Amino acid sequence: MMEDYGILAWIVIGGIAGGIAKLLMPGKDPGGCIVTILLGVAGALVAGWLGRLVGWYDAGDQGAGFIAAIVGAFLILLIYRVVAGRRRV
Repeated sequence: MMEDYGILAWIVIGGIAGGIAKLLMPGKDPGGCIVTILLGVAGALVAGWLGRLVGWYDAGDQGAGFIAAIVGAFLILLIYRVVAGRRRV
């Protein structure tokens, strides 16, 4: 789905998806607007990749939707917290 949009839509959808993922994950995360946008875009890419891997999306036909982008961004934040938590100890 997100492959059909232009770069401006990727930025807007990425910002919203990244912002919602940060709201759903309690705690303080580094980064401002740019990092939040990148988080949302990366979340959509990860969700699309995982969706194709398990057979939810057709290769080249479909990508991740908005909800999947939020889930992907949430997973990236979770992985970041696990890795960052290990470095502090």
